Amino acid sequence: MSRPKLAVHGHFYQPERRDPFSGEIAPQPAASPYRDWNARIDAECYRPNAERGNLRHISYDLGPTLASWLAAEDASTHKGFVDSDLADGLDDPDCGNAMAQAYHHAILPLASLADRRTEIRWGLRDFELRFGRRPTGIWLPETAVDLPTLRILADEGIRHTILAPWQAADARLDTRRPYRVDLGGRKSIAVVFYDAALSASASFESDATMNADAFARERILPRLAGPSFADGTPRLAVIATDGELYGHHQKFRDLFLARLVNAGADAPDRGFEVTTVGRVVGGTPAGTFPATQIAERTSWSCHHGVLRWCAECPDASDGRWKGPLRAALERLASALDTVAGGLAAGFMEPAALWQARDEYIDVVFGAETPESFARRWLPLVGDEQRDGFLSLMEAERWRLAMFASDGWFWGDPVRAETKQVLLCSARAARLIDDAAGTDLEGRLLDDLSLFTSPSRRIDGAGIYAEALAEAGQPVARSGRRAASAR
Repeated sequence: MSRPKLAVHGHFYQPERRDPFSGEIAPQPAASPYRDWNARIDAECYRPNAERGNLRHISYDLGPTLASWLAAEDASTHKGFVDSDLADGLDDPDCGNAMAQAYHHAILPLASLADRRTEIRWGLRDFELRFGRRPTGIWLPETAVDLPTLRILADEGIRHTILAPWQAADARLDTRRPYRVDLGGRKSIAVVFYDAALSASASFESDATMNADAFARERILPRLAGPSFADGTPRLAVIATDGELYGHHQKFRDLFLARLVNAGADAPDRGFEVTTVGRVVGGTPAGTFPATQIAERTSWSCHHGVLRWCAECPDASDGRWKGPLRAALERLASALDTVAGGLAAGFMEPAALWQARDEYIDVVFGAETPESFARRWLPLVGDEQRDGFLSLMEAERWRLAMFASDGWFWGDPVRAETKQVLLCSARAARLIDDAAGTDLEGRLLDDLSLFTSPSRRIDGAGIYAEALAEAGQPVARSGRRAASAR
């Protein structure tokens, strides 16, 4: 009889902190004694977990915006993540430790289908270039899910994902085994629902995680008690948390993780084996699992669906700014796409522009030069048109980045995370305005003036102006109204 199993999943992610104008991360004094938050969290979490070998015994996703920073600033830790994917002589790439992640951490159920495809395709391609294989699993940002998103995953060859237990339509679902979600068209995807109680204990109960052996004995083993399921499937418990928990959010929690998943020869037989989500479901057809249904437009960090990122949600004391901010950026995105399509019409078919956007990730990653990319897509035009095409691609890059979930997650738009998405919107708008002679930035400022910071009572246009000033960029530009005049 197969023994019950424990799988720990770490969601490792940092938002894009690079200034979209300069490509640099500005010093962040709050991260002292480190230069910025990426450097601090790396020292407290990413590097220790890689050096301790923890990644070899857990499943994890490494967000592309974090991975690109690690590759440039801490190559040995980046290598630790990559090398841990097919650890311990694992010879089946379908069962690797690592999972992909949608690229910019946008809330996919709130995005257009075209944006969902691009975000997913960028994440899968980044994974392929970084880890040297096509992924079979993906972590959805904030685990935000709906059926159209799952259908795109299946279309792209993804076999499994992880969701919170309350994202199952059946509240009584036994989460101790994998399930399949039927998607129509004879397609399905495997879903593993993590154990809410164990994940919360690992995340928030300091006393419970003082001793990994006691945690295994007193918390995990009771959840796995009992025989295998009737079809022989062993009981499974999945702990899913932010990866930053292990050493950054909770000091010394990386030591707890090391003992929990890699106890060594001195540990007693705990009555279960440690595995990964990939080994449990990666190589198994989804059709072999029992069927269930998902609760549409839900997530792991908002118990009100996806309201945290688009409307007034009870999780925020005053979320009245969130809807107008999303509306402003959605209106800008639509205008950017329309103008970009018009500019590109002179040298390429409309559908080709969006296919090129999907493939522009190779340039963002650094696998292809911008010049090579432009020549490949536009072999018969001159340099001026190729340069214009690349400007459109860069505008689309930052237009996608402006929907990173962090911009809406917290309670006040004056935070750095919201200023970052506003900087991305400024970069995208100015690229298109410079190319087309439009005034999309001016329209954006009008829309941003419709919401106010709960704490400082300044409107979104004023916050936009502050973000630009802090980045050393001009606020008022010729032909545009000045945000500071509001």
